[in-house]
Amino acid sequence: MAVTSTEPGSDSLASLILDFLAYLEFERALSRNTLEAYRSDLLQFGAFLQRRGVGALRAQHADLAAFLSELAEGQGERPAVAAATLQRKAACLRSFYRHLRREALVDHDPTADLRAPRKSRRLPHVLGRDEVGALLTAPRGGDPAALRDRAILELMYACGLRASEAISLELRDIDLKAQVLRTRGKGSKERLVPVGREAIAAVKDWLAHGRPVYVGPGEESRLFVNRRGTGLTRQGLYKIVQRHARTVGLDGRMSPHTLRHTFATHLLTGGCDLRSVQEMLGHADIATTQIYTHLSAERLKDAYFRAHPRAHG
Repeated sequence: MAVTSTEPGSDSLASLILDFLAYLEFERALSRNTLEAYRSDLLQFGAFLQRRGVGALRAQHADLAAFLSELAEGQGERPAVAAATLQRKAACLRSFYRHLRREALVDHDPTADLRAPRKSRRLPHVLGRDEVGALLTAPRGGDPAALRDRAILELMYACGLRASEAISLELRDIDLKAQVLRTRGKGSKERLVPVGREAIAAVKDWLAHGRPVYVGPGEESRLFVNRRGTGLTRQGLYKIVQRHARTVGLDGRMSPHTLRHTFATHLLTGGCDLRSVQEMLGHADIATTQIYTHLSAERLKDAYFRAHPRAHG
């Protein structure tokens, strides 16, 4: 969809978007999914401006606020946009106009005081220690699939890995002797995460007795593979987690990301400092990590009221 500006002599919005996306890709190394989301947001914004007869370089704060307001309220048969989506679109617009200011294409930033509805902070589900224990021991036996599944679950809980990070791990990314793992998160940023004893043991078993059954030496660099000897897909990982969650009665409450939430909350509950958890999770902003302080505080409060003899009237 090509969106052109109504401003005589100005660059088309399409070319402004292309330049902005190139900056994000090469200077900030944002993921392909993020770039595509930003592109879609800006094209939608461009269509809105066209209806108002305003070009992107002349848009004012009122134009941007009207755009977000229309999305929040819905229009015709289009339903209202969720608060989280509005936040993303507002962030996209702020980033876009900051870029235009840097390039001296606009002399003021119309997003300076732009506000979108606050994102609801629904706390993620976290497993208790007994639930984690049940899940991690659900893959039973010594067949290759059980060894792989046990290693995956142990490693995701031990390191707080995203699903995409777990399936992208290569053999060279884990140092079993030093007990450390290297992973690439959002924006291809690398980070090092310690790996606990149980996860190391599970990975060793998989490498020694499971993986060689599925794949010959040197044929596949990925750490975790399927029965065909090729790297696991996101869907394959999801099915593994769901299958073992059903086995221990956690179906409907469990996804690969649940182990990441649980990792962070258990570390904080155990006394780990917030900055260290931020680094291990690979969060760029510590505010993203702070949601887990709410979770750990709630868990401590629950434990207090269950156990303290004078907690109840």
